[in-house]
Amino acid sequence: MTKTLLFLAFSASACLAQSMFRGDAAHSGTYAGSGPRAMRGVKWKFPTGGRVVASAVSRDAVVYFGSDDGNLYAVDSATGHQVWKFTTAGPISSTPAVDGGGVYFASYDGKFYALNPKSGALKWKFASAGERRFEAKGLHGMQPFTQTIADPFDVFLSSPVLAGGAVFFGSGDGHLYALDAASGELRWKFKTGDVVHASPAYAAGTVYFGSWDSYFYAVDAATGKEKWRFHGGEDALIHNQVGFQSSPAVVDGVVYTGCRDSNVYALDAATGKEKWRVNNQGSWVNSSPAVANGKVYFGTSDSSLFQAVDAATGKPVFKQQLKAYVFSSPSLAGDAVYLGILNGTMEARDRNTGELLWTFQTETSKQNRNWILTADGKFNSQMFYQSNWHEGPMVAADRQFGIGAIFSAPLVADGVLYFGSADGYLYAIE
Repeated sequence: MTKTLLFLAFSASACLAQSMFRGDAAHSGTYAGSGPRAMRGVKWKFPTGGRVVASAVSRDAVVYFGSDDGNLYAVDSATGHQVWKFTTAGPISSTPAVDGGGVYFASYDGKFYALNPKSGALKWKFASAGERRFEAKGLHGMQPFTQTIADPFDVFLSSPVLAGGAVFFGSGDGHLYALDAASGELRWKFKTGDVVHASPAYAAGTVYFGSWDSYFYAVDAATGKEKWRFHGGEDALIHNQVGFQSSPAVVDGVVYTGCRDSNVYALDAATGKEKWRVNNQGSWVNSSPAVANGKVYFGTSDSSLFQAVDAATGKPVFKQQLKAYVFSSPSLAGDAVYLGILNGTMEARDRNTGELLWTFQTETSKQNRNWILTADGKFNSQMFYQSNWHEGPMVAADRQFGIGAIFSAPLVADGVLYFGSADGYLYAIE
């Protein structure tokens, strides 16, 4: 049987049997069972030595996640006790993918790793051409305008997706890679024009992903050949309204993805033709959409909105005003939706109305050192954003994140909610 036929024969049930970013290979953002609709409290929290911005996955009663301290952790889901850890030479802001044969993830050291899920022993590693953040001159209007500046809001690495015996992931070197999951051998690589930190989704023999070159791509999973590309917005002046940082969801033949050009797009999965777009008036959509029961859920950055729109038309279903920016991706379980906020809070909302059910606040957020937050939980920008020159914006971003910001997309497993925070902890909430 040819590689192409192998991919076409790969069933949706096999995708769902594996644990990866956004719950499945198509990245629908939906989880089996229900999460806590009424919060009882913290079941446990696990400390690391750095920010936890990526998301956790679970398999066989073990939770796997990475930290900016350079470690990939395996933690007992019931007790929060460490099972093992594996150390790399760089921060790990990639959500791992796990199947019976391995734990797969990327590190900022420029390596992609496969570990034994039981012991944490290295199975193989693959070296890309190296990691880097998106960068540009005069980025976001920062000064001096002729200085090339790395984007402090490019916080995630690409998270792998498993399908048909291969593992797919993007890299700061501008490529999407396909490796043999068993051996780590390169099957193919696909070159784009800039950093690829969005996480690819897989459906029906095709890998879907966006790049910071302003294009969204559909690539044949077996051969790496381009099927189509879609052009998002451009911003040649300050490079603020450009690039796909959001990761796609593929549901019922439609690809849904956010973009830094302030749009959420619905594209025909077979042709790439635009079906609709929702514009968010200058506010990034870094949040990866969740899709279920004819609705698309997503959050926005500057406008701090949580929205649901009709999956067929893009028409609004509800819109809820939040207190701070959203980079976290919503997760659906039962009749609730869960979403992290950059002010250090995790929210549970009714998935039909968007009404708030409960809020959890990290201790770092409650302490509110340096008055980063106002009394009502909004960012107190005048206290930390003092200059657009030199390191000023970088320092401001670091202070924002230091409040215990939640970038992590929540994982729902066996009625428990798991998520990381920039305060260095992984939380289990029940």
